[in-house]
Amino acid sequence: MTFKAPDSLSEQIAHYLAERIIRGELVPGERIQEQKVTQALNVSRGSVREALLILERRHLVAILPRRGAHVTRLDEHNVRSLCGLMSELYTLLGHAVAERWQADSDLQPFLAIQQRLQEAHARQDIKAFVAESFAVMRAAYPFAHNPYLQETVENLQPAMSRAYYLALDQRQASMQDYLELFAQLLDAVVKRDPARIREVLGTYCQRSCELVLAALAAG
Repeated sequence: MTFKAPDSLSEQIAHYLAERIIRGELVPGERIQEQKVTQALNVSRGSVREALLILERRHLVAILPRRGAHVTRLDEHNVRSLCGLMSELYTLLGHAVAERWQADSDLQPFLAIQQRLQEAHARQDIKAFVAESFAVMRAAYPFAHNPYLQETVENLQPAMSRAYYLALDQRQASMQDYLELFAQLLDAVVKRDPARIREVLGTYCQRSCELVLAALAAG
């Protein structure tokens, strides 16, 4: 595999490695050897090092002195901490959309995502379903207009994707459950109901947390 866009090479490498971590091809605790990645992807070692720093910022790898980069481990404390924080961040985004949407066209991106989620569900395409699930928050960014919130969510999203993929892959979580949640969330946004938005997202994140922990226990 060869990448040919030097202006975004490290990001491309980081994305490639992140996908392998999210899908479980690189397992918790596994060392990511710079030289092997350099040879496999035909890229410079400096680009790989920069990519690993990106992944460290996104909580997918830990870089330790004299031990190199290792895939981070999922445990109960990490999962509960992540889900609790993401619940609050999602709620902030949900409130922003509810407060600021003006015309039906403002909601069209969310309806398009809902359609793609349904199509991924019909195909039982976990990878596409997870990707579209997180497309929802990106569609909400313009309403929040908060670069700090956006950066925080983006850096945490890969870790959440990893946990979510694990639960779906082990059949602990259901795509249909998420579709029902998203329908409830859209309804609350349309009605500009902040209490309902918080309730729906809080319940969902708590449920997701338990499903991920069940998947970890089963694994």
